[in-house]
Amino acid sequence: MGVTDRVWGALVSVIKLEDKVSQQSAAMKSQQAKIENLTERVIRLETMLEIALSVRGVALPSPPSPPALSRPKLQRD
Repeated sequence: MGVTDRVWGALVSVIKLEDKVSQQSAAMKSQQAKIENLTERVIRLETMLEIALSVRGVALPSPPSPPALSRPKLQRD
């Protein structure tokens, strides 16, 4: 009976783990939907700001360009 109990315990543990994975998956999908919603809202706000400033004749400053990556110089003998 010891082997049967261990096998049964392992099966119960696997089922519990699968349930937890399913719950985490659902939570992750919910969080992703919230993130996408916030991204859409930020885009709309940026658009409204650009329209409002263009009507007033104010230009938005362009974002700074990323610094150029410099390659190490090879020294030749």
